[in-house]
Amino acid sequence: MAATGRIDEAIRFAEASRGPYSSDGPIDAECEELLLAAGFSDEAYAQYGIRSNQRGTYLATFRAIAKKYPNKPPRDILMDLARSTPREEGKWFAAAKDAGLFDEALALASRSPCDPKTLTRAAREFTETRPAFAVGAGLLAMHWLVQGYGYEITGLDVRAAYHATLAAAKKSGQEQEAKERIRRMVVAGTAGRQFVADILGRELSA
Repeated sequence: MAATGRIDEAIRFAEASRGPYSSDGPIDAECEELLLAAGFSDEAYAQYGIRSNQRGTYLATFRAIAKKYPNKPPRDILMDLARSTPREEGKWFAAAKDAGLFDEALALASRSPCDPKTLTRAAREFTETRPAFAVGAGLLAMHWLVQGYGYEITGLDVRAAYHATLAAAKKSGQEQEAKERIRRMVVAGTAGRQFVADILGRELSA
């Protein structure tokens, strides 16, 4: 059907083959390819773009879609992906950063938990080139640490986040303000508050 130009019929036929004992992935991929080959890029993206390009990581998924749909603005792709994972928007932080969407990256990481180690690495990476972004990433790392998020977090991770934040803040002339914001986080924090306070006690009181 597709070979004779009957794309709509081919899509309907493929969709009709879905069932409890079949995998949706190959069907999504086939329908997407049919639409792309026929020049219907917008329809392919809207109907199958996100579902058929899932990869092992959030960043890899974003890159796969951005590569397949070069005419689609990266910001639009990112926002669509974030909407596809409600309450997990923070996991798209690395994808946003990779695309140079720095404001969006910070916004996503503030909406739901984001790995503090990922945020700390971003703070270190951009201290010299984008200190304001680095401060934002570092403060979010501290925020999620204080809230008790993160996998196998150690005292070294807490210190790394703290010092990366202050280094970026010093670069942008906000060192005292950043230190005060971290103090307030620790006071108001929940699950990880005492752990962070024990690690940074002397430095926070200085």
